[in-house]
Amino acid sequence: MTTELESTRRALRDAIAEAERAAELARLLDAAQAKLAEAERATEELRSMNERLAEAESELETERTAAERLRKELAEQRYQAEVAQWKLSSLKVARWNRIGDAIKTGKSNPVRLAKGLKGAAKPVKRPVAPKRKPIAVTAQKDDRPGAAFQATSTTRTVEGRSVRLKPFRIPTGPNTRPHLTAAVIADPHAEALLRYEWRQTTGFTPRDFARVLAAEVPHLLVVESVTQGPWAEEITGEPGEGVRELLAWCAARGIRTVFWHTGGTVADYAATAELFEYRFTTDLTAGWPRLPFAVQPRVHNPLPLSGGRYDRVLTLEQLLPAHLGYPDVLTSYRWPVAVDCPPGTPHWRLAELAACGTSIGPEADSRRAHAALRRAYAAGTMTERVDELLETIGLPSARATLDISVILPVPDSSRLEHALAQVVKQSGVTQVIVFGHPSIEERAREVLAPREVVFREQDPSVSTGAMLNRGLDLCEADLVAIMDPRDVYGSHYLADLSRAFLFSTADIVGKASYYAHLRGAHATLLKQPESEYTYTPEVNGATLLARRNALRAIGFADLTEGWDEVLMRQCRTDGIKVFSADRFGYVRVRDEDRWLLGAAHLVEYGSAEPHALI
Repeated sequence: MTTELESTRRALRDAIAEAERAAELARLLDAAQAKLAEAERATEELRSMNERLAEAESELETERTAAERLRKELAEQRYQAEVAQWKLSSLKVARWNRIGDAIKTGKSNPVRLAKGLKGAAKPVKRPVAPKRKPIAVTAQKDDRPGAAFQATSTTRTVEGRSVRLKPFRIPTGPNTRPHLTAAVIADPHAEALLRYEWRQTTGFTPRDFARVLAAEVPHLLVVESVTQGPWAEEITGEPGEGVRELLAWCAARGIRTVFWHTGGTVADYAATAELFEYRFTTDLTAGWPRLPFAVQPRVHNPLPLSGGRYDRVLTLEQLLPAHLGYPDVLTSYRWPVAVDCPPGTPHWRLAELAACGTSIGPEADSRRAHAALRRAYAAGTMTERVDELLETIGLPSARATLDISVILPVPDSSRLEHALAQVVKQSGVTQVIVFGHPSIEERAREVLAPREVVFREQDPSVSTGAMLNRGLDLCEADLVAIMDPRDVYGSHYLADLSRAFLFSTADIVGKASYYAHLRGAHATLLKQPESEYTYTPEVNGATLLARRNALRAIGFADLTEGWDEVLMRQCRTDGIKVFSADRFGYVRVRDEDRWLLGAAHLVEYGSAEPHALI
């Protein structure tokens, strides 16, 4: 009996304890539901506040417009009042008015009349007419790429010594795909890589994105795994309400959404990334499609700083102190003659340095720097990365190409094999216009296949300029090159030369700086080494690579000798930009040339190819 009673008591105690736990759980559940209801009310209030804020911002913009109009009207009224006051003052000091006043006040007093008339006869300085003052205009946002993205730091400190330098001017265009608009949330580095690839909208926040993006509805949204700014907390961990609303806004308008993971642990962004239609990453270990960083030709290029390079080899730590913003990093990249980078330096950092023409290593070496620059571009540019992205998400990537038509005159059939060999090793050539004797046509088509070959018989009575005009009419590619059958062209010649169109604003590119070889003297010369990577008055005609439409607008003079000089003179007259690229990849070959002997530096007696061809 005692045992049963004890069991009953234990069961009763357990039941009471269970009831207490159930009551506590019920209380906690009620509290949780109350908090959830409170959170829902807060979310609704926040949404309502955001809507009211958007309305208030819209009304504020309307008020600003009205205030600007009223300010102009007020300024005009003030000006008209000043004009009226000036006219009144001018009337008061006018001689006839002063004489009238003297007669009126002195008509009963001859002495006062005489004094008044004498005073009225004296010249009086007339008041200065007021001028319309310019109305201060509220600064408008410049939406051009790079307009507000400029270097600010003009000094660097090396071993305790302060060194001044002129910052690299970030270009404001052009856009590669002006027909495409992208809304982008990115850190400064990624934003700099993307800003030239399309019309880019940035700077919107979780509070104002609906108003900002409605001004120019984008074709796609690209969100990087940002670490700073108003969106960082929205996309890290559990997705925030702001990013959810942004994606819903895009979905309602058919805007494609892309998440680009570029740093940090993938798991930190996985929940947010799952809400996007497409996901890319720079991480080889992640399971998403890969979209690595690449050089952006508009800012990663060998255009020099004003004042040239600092004649020191710097460590990466000396080159890039922690306080530098990315525009100042772009200045630093092209500042020293060489940078000694430690093991483990990120590949993208090495590529950006190399693309700026800076030697990487313990000493400066222009040949090695040029080869590294070529490799950096060959590994892919941001333009090519965006091509891949757009193809994946199903948007067209229409843009200008660097396809080349080559005009190749071969007046001397004995030079045919050499001339064809120079063309066949070039990349990017889709069409070759060959002028020569009919006997060489079959051989030209055989060697140059599968490229399109257009053959025309060369008329000895027609000048070189007239022949080039005929060839120009037959060209179909975006770029047109002219090659001389006497000269030597390296296998990377056209690829290196066409690269200049990615970062310069020139319509004609060529070489003002180049190597030459004189067979008679067996001498190798270097012409104008200071003209590398500069806008210049002229380039060598045998190195000419031009935009087809620009070249057609100018045309060639009807001359055999000096046609290139006349062309360059016409470019200067018409304001057409001409750019001189690097000195490598080409050798001008002549038996003798007195002009070159007087205008170039002697390198050595021997072959030019070891110096020129890389």
